[in-house]
Amino acid sequence: MPIVVDIDVMLARRKMSVGELAERVGITPANLAVLKNGRAKAVRFTTLEALCVALDCQPGDLLRWDPAPEAAHAQPSAGSDTARSQSTFS
Repeated sequence: MPIVVDIDVMLARRKMSVGELAERVGITPANLAVLKNGRAKAVRFTTLEALCVALDCQPGDLLRWDPAPEAAHAQPSAGSDTARSQSTFS
C-alpha cells in the first residue's frame, strides 16, 4: 500500500507505549495495532486528530505516501492519456 503509517516513529520519539497512546486516543490497543501495522483500510479524521494531539505532531508526521516500486517504474499502456502525452511531448 502506498500510504505508510509512521506511528512507530512518533511513539519512539515521544517514548510512549502503544497502550498509553491507545488510552490517550480512546481506541483499543488492537485497533491501534491495525493502524500502526498498515492493515487499516481507512482512518477517521477524529482519530487522526486525537493521534496528533496525543503525540503533539502533524498528520504528515504520521502518514506519508510512498509509491510502490512497480508503480513508479511502470510504463503507461499505449491507449492511456499518459502515453499519448508522453509521445506528444517527447
